[in-house]
Amino acid sequence: MHDLVDYEARGIPAVMVASSEFVRPARMQAEALGMPEIASGSVFVPHPIQDATDDEMRAKARDAMDDILAALTAPA
Repeated sequence: MHDLVDYEARGIPAVMVASSEFVRPARMQAEALGMPEIASGSVFVPHPIQDATDDEMRAKARDAMDDILAALTAPA
């Protein structure tokens, strides 16, 4: 989250991608860092991640791609 805040402050589009388990912590961290909009523009993929196979991870990435691109290209 700290990197995303830094990138956004520099005008570099960034989006956080995390598992759905981290929605609440992401919101709290973004708010604490003074950029709550970063969490609202984040993309959350289905949890869990750790035990996912390569094919399952590819599917999660494919399913999230449109949301990631939309978040990166949304007007500031």
